[in-house]
Amino acid sequence: MAATLCVKLPLKQGWLPLTQCIRHGSKAVTRHKRPMHFLKKKLLAVTEYIPPKPVAAPGAYPSQTERVQEDNGLVLLMKRDLRNLFQDCKMVAVLQNNSISADDMIMLRHRLLKYGITVKFFPNQVMRSFLSDSVYYNMVPLFVGPTVLFVSKEPKVKEMLTTLRTSPQMTLLGACVDHTLLSAQGIASYSKLPSVTVVQGELVSGLTMLTSRTAGMLQHHPAHLSALLQQYVKQQSPDSNTEAASKAEEAT
Repeated sequence: MAATLCVKLPLKQGWLPLTQCIRHGSKAVTRHKRPMHFLKKKLLAVTEYIPPKPVAAPGAYPSQTERVQEDNGLVLLMKRDLRNLFQDCKMVAVLQNNSISADDMIMLRHRLLKYGITVKFFPNQVMRSFLSDSVYYNMVPLFVGPTVLFVSKEPKVKEMLTTLRTSPQMTLLGACVDHTLLSAQGIASYSKLPSVTVVQGELVSGLTMLTSRTAGMLQHHPAHLSALLQQYVKQQSPDSNTEAASKAEEAT
């Protein structure tokens, strides 16, 4: 506690008595919070009053309903072209354009046209909107950044990979071949497979060889059996017995 020293000054005529207070010593701090028990803190936290949020006036916030933007005529036309493209073409490859020049793109399109492969350009927004409502929705992640489509009515995978070796600016991301989604590695494996005509010829030759062997095996046993039966008949006939006896007499 602070100590106070009071000094009384001598009284003078016509003056009021004066008292001067002098404070000295340390100042006592009495505003420290008392320590509270941990359980009491938890109880106060649990039972704390939470006032309800004020209800906003109607029209203060924008409506939460999503606004569906209708496609314009150009977008509908491009979606129709994409639908026909996926129906008619057996190979639709997605490639990323890494800043290829206009002259190199013209040369690449000319090389691809020799094999019947066409280059198509569609906006990514239209592609994602079309693929999200189709069976090819797994191709949506491929359309990020500048992309190009290589399409052909026949799966010319080997010819496409051979042509892309001369254009390192084009990176193959994936493709849809014969209505099957393939990655870049899957496309490389698909290109190593033999053609359909070769596989059909091998299958036909294998089947004909098996049928010829089966027919030969089926004909071998009846022929052998008929030969044995003919020999037995000859042995049991009387002419054969007399010929055998005469041969035995001549030998003796």
